[in-house]
Amino acid sequence: MKLLEDRILKDGKIGAGNVLKVDSFVNHQIDVPFISRLGEEFYRLYKDEGVTKILTIEASGIGIACLTAAYFNVPVVFAKKTPTNNISGDVYTSEVYSYTHETTYTIRLSKEFLSPEDRVLIIDDFLAKGSALLALLKLVHDAGASVVGAGIVIEKAYQPGGDIVRGQGVRVESLARIASMDESGVKFVEE
Repeated sequence: MKLLEDRILKDGKIGAGNVLKVDSFVNHQIDVPFISRLGEEFYRLYKDEGVTKILTIEASGIGIACLTAAYFNVPVVFAKKTPTNNISGDVYTSEVYSYTHETTYTIRLSKEFLSPEDRVLIIDDFLAKGSALLALLKLVHDAGASVVGAGIVIEKAYQPGGDIVRGQGVRVESLARIASMDESGVKFVEE
């Protein structure tokens, strides 16, 4: 999506450890009209899939998922990274390794909000090595629900996550696919 690629080139910053920072418009400060345009694009891509729920993981995916859900007119559910008294009863769980924080954590989703009748679209801000997306897929599988696909804002295509998930037969639509990046800039996959 050229709109997103242009914004990454304009406002994205490459930080220590070759980390792409889009926190000025995606995942710390949210440019709502801009993210709404991304949500509209996810709707265009998945509107014929009978989506009944949008699933994401806290925290960065929530805003994107909510703006996307407005187009589908469906609820958003999100997996929580920390235990909380707000989730009562049975939960689905999965393990996620965070390369950013160098730790493994258990994500939780109340069984009340995901059922075998659901057709789930997973939304997230980044896809790199695939740990978070694979954990979310496990939650959907454990619920007996159907995954219609994953909508990713930015995929680091030079890392294995996208290939791993696509290799499992999951449709992954990434709005920007990065071929490489370093201190000199970002290069996108040419489609």
